[in-house]
Amino acid sequence: MKPSVSVESASALSASALIDAKINELGDWRGKTLAKAREIIHKADPEIVEEVKWRGVPVFSHGGIVCTGETYKAAVKLTFAKGAALDDPSGLFNSSLEGNVRRAIDIQEGEKINEKALKDLVRAAVALNLKAKSKPKASAPKPAAKPSKRS
Repeated sequence: MKPSVSVESASALSASALIDAKINELGDWRGKTLAKAREIIHKADPEIVEEVKWRGVPVFSHGGIVCTGETYKAAVKLTFAKGAALDDPSGLFNSSLEGNVRRAIDIQEGEKINEKALKDLVRAAVALNLKAKSKPKASAPKPAAKPSKRS
């Protein structure tokens, strides 16, 4: 009898396998950099869920998207979905600075990742996601009661 696997854990396994394959396929500094960033993200929050969206982009989520890990010829880009709302005292954000919502970190070949600062950003992003999820939805005001027609 085969052990049962939930749809969520099966998709997480396949997403993790796809991310592993992407890292191996890159086979250069970008693969190593993405692997290191992934490791740091999981150290920051062991409950991070890995997904693959938008034609193979690794996505790291907990209570919503925390960040994506895109690879380009000249950079590995970690885009934080709600980065504009996060404090970045270490100045890691160096890309997508003009937007109102996202912020990104472009990591070039040979650059070292500031592990402590990245962990802090990941933890702050998770906290923001969970805070947003715990807020009760504003309910629509109830219509005023109609006066009764008693005479």
